[in-house]
Amino acid sequence: MKKILVLCTGNSARSQLAEGYLQHFAGNRAQVYSAGVDPKGVNPVAIQVMAEDGIDISHHTSNHADEYTGMAFDYVITVCDNAREQCPYFPSAGQMIHQSFSDPGHTEGEDLVTSFRRVRDEIKAYSQAFVEKNLA
Repeated sequence: MKKILVLCTGNSARSQLAEGYLQHFAGNRAQVYSAGVDPKGVNPVAIQVMAEDGIDISHHTSNHADEYTGMAFDYVITVCDNAREQCPYFPSAGQMIHQSFSDPGHTEGEDLVTSFRRVRDEIKAYSQAFVEKNLA
C-alpha cells in the first residue's frame, strides 16, 4: 500500500480536498494524509463542497507538516507554491510532486462557494489522473 502526503499552507482547503479525492480514487491502494506548514483548521466550505460531490471530509483534522517528518511516504504532493517553498525535508519521500492550485475564496470576481467548487473540480480531475497513473 502506498503512502501519500498532501501539503499546502493552512491545511484548510486545497490539501483537504486533495486528501479526500486521492483517498476516494485510490481506495485500499493508498493511505492518504494531509498537512500544512501553518495549519488553520478545516474550512467549512471545503467540507460543504466535498459533501455536494458525495465525499465526507467532516472528520478530517488540520495537521502540521512536522507531525509527519518521521513517516515514509511514496509521494509528497505540494498543492500551493508557499508549501513547496516551505516544505520540510522528507528524507523518505519517494517522489516530491508540485501541482499548484489557486487558493479558493481568494479569486477576484468569484463568490466564495463558486471559487471552492472550481478548485474542487480541478483537484478532483488531478487526483483521478494521479491515481490512474501512479497507483494502477
